[in-house]
Amino acid sequence: MKILVPVKRVIDYNVKPRVKSDGSGVDLANVKMSINPFDEIAVEEAIRIKEAGKATEIVVVSIGPAKAQDVLRSALAMGADRAILVETDADLEPLAVAKILKAIALEVAPDLVILGKQAIDDDSNQTGQMLAALLARPQGTFASKVDIDGGHVVVTREVDGGLETIRLTLPAIVTTDLRLNEPRYASLPNIMKAKKKPLEVRALADCGVDATPRLKVLRVTEPPVRAGGVKVADVDALVAILKEVGVA
Repeated sequence: MKILVPVKRVIDYNVKPRVKSDGSGVDLANVKMSINPFDEIAVEEAIRIKEAGKATEIVVVSIGPAKAQDVLRSALAMGADRAILVETDADLEPLAVAKILKAIALEVAPDLVILGKQAIDDDSNQTGQMLAALLARPQGTFASKVDIDGGHVVVTREVDGGLETIRLTLPAIVTTDLRLNEPRYASLPNIMKAKKKPLEVRALADCGVDATPRLKVLRVTEPPVRAGGVKVADVDALVAILKEVGVA
């Protein structure tokens, strides 16, 4: 079985994003970047499936600038076999990303695509579902457990009412939740080995996808500062305040 894992280069989750002074976007100058945490979980899950003897190859793919090679090398150091970078400096919307991933999937022909449920920079939570629709493949989103059972994948997914277990026929699409696993740290020997693993770079135009944006960002601003709380004497005082602000 072959597994395809898309990964995205985002601002490190420990870094507080800064908005550009002109409000045109987020300032990325001299900011630490890393692999999207949900995608890192997807890489870890693919590696565990391979270690269990249920997969033969893991291919990681990223869409972004040349600097995105660093997140691909990180995935290779964790245990992926080869990588593909679709190089572009454009800010792509989820639909364009899904179309590019479709082109890669048709070429790689994976039995399973595992990707993070969302990226922490935009929190769109759309690409996995769009990719499943474009490929006409079954999908299991928000996965907290993944088991390969012959020609099927059994996914335990988190829903509002608790947990739901579904059985999907391969090939399929799975998006990962935070509770699926805890990603490993790449060892120094594996980091050195990752430098020799194949990493193919191709242009966006090679995918034959129209990536023209359909949305226009008017302005990016910092979120408003939260006001301090108010301590009330009793329930009656709380109800009175809620009525005053029109929520009760």
